[in-house]
Amino acid sequence: MAFSISKIFGNKSSQSKTNDSVEAIIRDVENQPYGVAEHNVLFAGLNELGGYYFFQTVIVGQLNVKCKTGATLTFSGENFELQLDSDMPEFESDRSSIKGRNITKIDFQVEESDVKKLENATLNSVLIIVKNHKLLFEKVVIENTTDEEE
Repeated sequence: MAFSISKIFGNKSSQSKTNDSVEAIIRDVENQPYGVAEHNVLFAGLNELGGYYFFQTVIVGQLNVKCKTGATLTFSGENFELQLDSDMPEFESDRSSIKGRNITKIDFQVEESDVKKLENATLNSVLIIVKNHKLLFEKVVIENTTDEEE
């Protein structure tokens, strides 16, 4: 999963907005959302690099944090729960050119034995805890559209 920074920061037409909403974030970012919370949108995906697995997340919205103690991510679903720890204890949010919008990138370690379980799980929500923030993202179900892949 690769993210284009310009796609995440938003387009020029939305830069004049002062009240950023989840709908505006989803409309501005070309990647498909993984989950939505009250004031934030989660973009995420499972990746493998050199035999190591990680779950890459990008949170776009009001979350503004500078962290030195890491974060946890908990997947919850039908008869399934998995908790992951961030791979780096230190990270911070970057401000976007759109007022009130920040971008927070956090990668989480995934054991190889948990990859298949995660891929086969029916998820309902994802909870990310970082410092004093608890962000509960409801899983987004994307229905097929008439757009064809390029």
